[in-house]
Amino acid sequence: MGASELAAFAALFAEESRAAMLLALLDGRAWTAGELARHARVAPSTATEHLGKLVAGGVLTEERQGRHRYVRLAGPGIAHLVEELAARAGPGTDGAPRSLAAVNAGRAMARGRTCYDHLAGRLGITVTDALTARGLLRQDTGFALTDRGLAWFSDLGIPLVRKGRRPLARGCLDWTERRPHLAGTAGAALCAHALDSGWCVRIGSERAVKVTPAGERALWRELGIEAGAVR
Repeated sequence: MGASELAAFAALFAEESRAAMLLALLDGRAWTAGELARHARVAPSTATEHLGKLVAGGVLTEERQGRHRYVRLAGPGIAHLVEELAARAGPGTDGAPRSLAAVNAGRAMARGRTCYDHLAGRLGITVTDALTARGLLRQDTGFALTDRGLAWFSDLGIPLVRKGRRPLARGCLDWTERRPHLAGTAGAALCAHALDSGWCVRIGSERAVKVTPAGERALWRELGIEAGAVR
């Protein structure tokens, strides 16, 4: 990739409506153009134009079912890039007033959310720190599961299925905590287990999740995480 190609790729992210769509797609679901148009508050024709550029640039993939067109992020690498860009952008400074509902939604997202297919926010950081403190995860030379960590996943019945070139463990810079949380195959598997087993449930219409009472007991039992740390 040369300088002109890099500049063209970076430009795909450098438009507010497209950025809003990409942040929405971090929930890992496929969205329709109409849903993304409403989310970004643009006309359907404008959304279609933006989505065409993102698909052509390899940022999104397109799926069609009958008359409906769906788009999703092209993969975990793109999700990782969007989350890191959001983290490095810093908090908003436009001074626009926020409603109570928006403030509460923001707090819920900061407390715990999914980032594409892994846990993020304070919950993600707390779990990552607990894994590290117990010698299950190393962060000193990049993210890597230890032998004890591999055994921990196995004992919980969490399969670590390697697909393609996705790393087993990778740090993803958290945009609210400004620290890396666990991503990669292990992060995705742990998030799926937390949701499937009822440790966490989704709340609201975005990516926010909260830990259930059963989840609090499980996190204390498995990782020594106190309930107050994830509320």
